[in-house]
Amino acid sequence: MIDSITNTNHQSGVPVAALCKALGVPRASYYRKHEDKATPATTSRQKPKNALSNDEKDKVLTLLHSERFIDRTPYDAFNALIDEGQYYCSPRTMYRVLKERGETVERRPQRSHRDAVKPELIATRPNEVWSWDITKLKGPQKWQYYHLYVIMDIYSRYVVGWMIADCESQSLASQLIHQTALKLPASDIEVTKPNQQL
Repeated sequence: MIDSITNTNHQSGVPVAALCKALGVPRASYYRKHEDKATPATTSRQKPKNALSNDEKDKVLTLLHSERFIDRTPYDAFNALIDEGQYYCSPRTMYRVLKERGETVERRPQRSHRDAVKPELIATRPNEVWSWDITKLKGPQKWQYYHLYVIMDIYSRYVVGWMIADCESQSLASQLIHQTALKLPASDIEVTKPNQQL
């Protein structure tokens, strides 16, 4: 049925709408089935008359590869050239030329970052490494907080010192660490240079 409508239309020039109406076939069904049967040769696009030649494409590529534009987008290159009164092609055509050569990926040099090694504290015996922190605790009234200073031995997970204060203070923290260190036996104390000032 579809083939007969198509053949009649080509041979005698009868409009498709009239043929579909005469045969009782909906035009939408005809066009849908006709498109399914269409060969790629009949639906392929013809090359535009104003398409760039190979020499022109090479000039565009040379321009985009130049030191001036190597790390800029085709839009940046296009705008800079237009400001100077030069026109080679549109930015979209520049992208198409780059795509034909497989160069539409990131063209700027990318820095490779090594995976940073996360610092890790390791203790092989008690009281070798301590960790400390300050935590806020809610007070009895609204907007009232207390500060809990805690020192923990990372080997045994034992809290070796703690204190509750009204505020965060460098001197209070130093005092707590000093008093906690004095509680240890002399054999467990190992003096090391601190990484940062409290």
